Amino acid sequence: MTLHATELSEGWEVACAAPGTSPDAAGLDDLEWLPARVPGTAAAALRAAGRWECNDGRDFDADDWWFRTSFDAEPASAGEELTLALDGIATVADVHLNGEHVLSSDSMFAGHRLDVGRLIRPRNEVAIHCRALAPLLEVSRRPRARWRTALVSNGNLRFYRTMLIGRAPGFAPGPAAVGPWKPVRLERRRGVAVQRLQLRPRLDGARGRLEVRAVLRALDGAGEIRAAAIALSGEEEGEAHGATLELTALGDGTIAASGELVIDDLRRWWPHTHGEPSLYHARLQVDARERHQLDAGTVGFRALASRGELERDGIALAVNGVPVFARGAVWTPVDPALPCSRGAELERALRTVAAAGMNMLRVPGIGCYESEEFYELCDRLGILVWQDFMFANLDYPETDEQFMEGVRREATQVLDALGRRPSLAVLCGGSEVAQQVAMLGLDPQLANGPLYGELLPSLVQQAGVDAPYIPSTPWGGDLPFRPGAGVANYYGVGAYRRPLTDSRLAGVRFAGECLAFANVPDDEALEPLAAAGSAPIHHPRWKAGVPRDAGAGWDFDDVRDHYLRELFGVDPVALRSTDAERYLELSRTVSGEVMAEVFGEWRRAGSPCGGGLVLWLSDLMPGAGWGVLDHRGEPKVAYHHLRRALAPVAVWSTDEGLDGVAVHVANDLPVPLRTTLRVALYRDLELRVDEASHDVELEPHRSRTYNVETILGRFADVSWAYRFGPPAQDLIVASLERADGELEAQCFRLPTGRPLRRETPERLGVEVHAQPTGDNSGSLTVASERFLYGVRPSVPGFRPEDDAFCVEPGRPRVLALRRIADGAEATQGSITALNLDGRVPIRAVVPA
Repeated sequence: MTLHATELSEGWEVACAAPGTSPDAAGLDDLEWLPARVPGTAAAALRAAGRWECNDGRDFDADDWWFRTSFDAEPASAGEELTLALDGIATVADVHLNGEHVLSSDSMFAGHRLDVGRLIRPRNEVAIHCRALAPLLEVSRRPRARWRTALVSNGNLRFYRTMLIGRAPGFAPGPAAVGPWKPVRLERRRGVAVQRLQLRPRLDGARGRLEVRAVLRALDGAGEIRAAAIALSGEEEGEAHGATLELTALGDGTIAASGELVIDDLRRWWPHTHGEPSLYHARLQVDARERHQLDAGTVGFRALASRGELERDGIALAVNGVPVFARGAVWTPVDPALPCSRGAELERALRTVAAAGMNMLRVPGIGCYESEEFYELCDRLGILVWQDFMFANLDYPETDEQFMEGVRREATQVLDALGRRPSLAVLCGGSEVAQQVAMLGLDPQLANGPLYGELLPSLVQQAGVDAPYIPSTPWGGDLPFRPGAGVANYYGVGAYRRPLTDSRLAGVRFAGECLAFANVPDDEALEPLAAAGSAPIHHPRWKAGVPRDAGAGWDFDDVRDHYLRELFGVDPVALRSTDAERYLELSRTVSGEVMAEVFGEWRRAGSPCGGGLVLWLSDLMPGAGWGVLDHRGEPKVAYHHLRRALAPVAVWSTDEGLDGVAVHVANDLPVPLRTTLRVALYRDLELRVDEASHDVELEPHRSRTYNVETILGRFADVSWAYRFGPPAQDLIVASLERADGELEAQCFRLPTGRPLRRETPERLGVEVHAQPTGDNSGSLTVASERFLYGVRPSVPGFRPEDDAFCVEPGRPRVLALRRIADGAEATQGSITALNLDGRVPIRAVVPA
């Protein structure tokens, strides 16, 4: 069972050709060839060659594209099997090996394994011909759709299994994925071939059970398969477990090996917010004439349940018996021109997710199935995965047997790949299909037919995957887009411009996507939009990076501007016209504050909500996209507001009207929380008028709610709801403080409005100093006599542990600094704040 896989990633070239180009070798040599990256796309190759950049409007579906490379290989010897593995080609493609046609594929999502032993020579060439999709979409003699969608410009995309990102004009107009977007490998097997392997970990009380099913085939000269076993090794030294598998001849020359491995002393897998994501490494051992071993990847043991009825209660996850508030974002590829996310950029993105307190990502039906590395990292980092099958909005041809058979193969491959993974938490038929039907006034049951209501759920059941399945999102209730039942796409606060109170009024049970705003990134990310002498907001390309619903008379800049006017009391049009820098500062903040407020409503103990996923994690292009990370993967201000709201140990407040202000404390961690909750009231953003403390003891995975006036021991009209007179305070601060005085978490509420008047550092009494604390770190202290709102440190070569934060009057805020550039000095830099006029330079601490 020796497996040697060589990824064919070197020496690739790409050429553009007119649609219908012949595979004749002489004709191909006349094309203009450019270096290419595989896994990759035509867009990535042209970008690397300086021939294309985002927003240039090129239609990659309009032409044929050829990819080719040469490689050396030893021919197959006796008892060997050589396989050409193509994990994904976008979209309608033919593959030629040494001039012989070996594959036709019409699905971007299909993986292929081709026996090429007879074709392999010492020197080989593989050529992939990706046919122009645009002419194929113009074929009109097809069954008529029962409904139409504005998501894509050509509804005939429903007949092709390909990614809609890159083909959705309103928010992802390009580039379309064309080419071998997933790895191409030459696999050499000796001894025994594993045709299929299923690992299904389960929890049975305190025990772990690993169900194993494999289909094995002895290669020539390997002898008869005599025995098979599964082995698990843990992270601790000497932690090993094994079990013998039962063999059954299947009559076609293959052997089924099945059995169960039981572990008594088990370390469970948890989402990172609630515990350690413990994993075990699996190996399959097969004895024939020789002993063969195969690396079978990692598994994790966890119990997963969704409480209540899905159509009524939505997704309400419990992991290992513990309710989990699932929060995170909708995933998009790290680089839309390279949709198979891999390498250091992928790991950085997922670590940024975990650092924000996010514990779930949704891979949406408008995108693509991600790389094996993505799911492996989610397992290792403790990030739950909501996995859509790749369907969205369109009326797919459910009555076409060939189409449905292709879907069967696609879904089976996906379930085989993901079924063992502890991070897999939800399987969903697709995005907005039921909503599309219902909003057009059609029978919602049209979205629960043969594809979503029969084929996909039956395949999930047959695969034995331990994750709930829902036919589409949104889903549930009398109409799927009503947010009070089932799974919602919640845009009451957001696109529908409802007041913040709607986040409670709507009674959201779970938001499969929510809170889409045109989140403004920092200035560095806007440099591609900066014209000489003008602000990026005035560049003609600004709007190209702002999402919109196709056909709508508004975009998501307008949505953000609405809340800027409502919450900050400014005229966004006038401000944008006269002070673009200030407009961008406030715009960066407002969407983050709205998101944090909504998640505070949903996360509180009295809420029926089981979680929410922000649309999206990352921008696809430069500008103010839906992402809380910009197109470079750097956090926006909105990210930092979410990070504080979603932290495993968090404190936040909600305005309860005549009931005052509630302070909520959450401890998602697996250890008790013993801390002090301190509440302070300030007048004129400076004078402390009252303060009280309360000892908090929270068991693991618990939350608790306190009333501010109960802690103070008196009525103070803290929310200024009764309004018997002028407000007695304009700032409420709630802090979790450790026994040593260290700040664990903090939140602020401004019952009379945000302080937007800019004042001098002297008037505010601001002091900022820094000092090194180690080879790669430092500390930054920000102190202010008056409330400091929206502080942004800029320390070249360092990354502060927090950003866009507030500073309580008279209580210095200390932040750790992590060096990210050699030679950087922590004392270089400055801070800004939304109520601060200018910058305050950082000064060095003078040693005593």
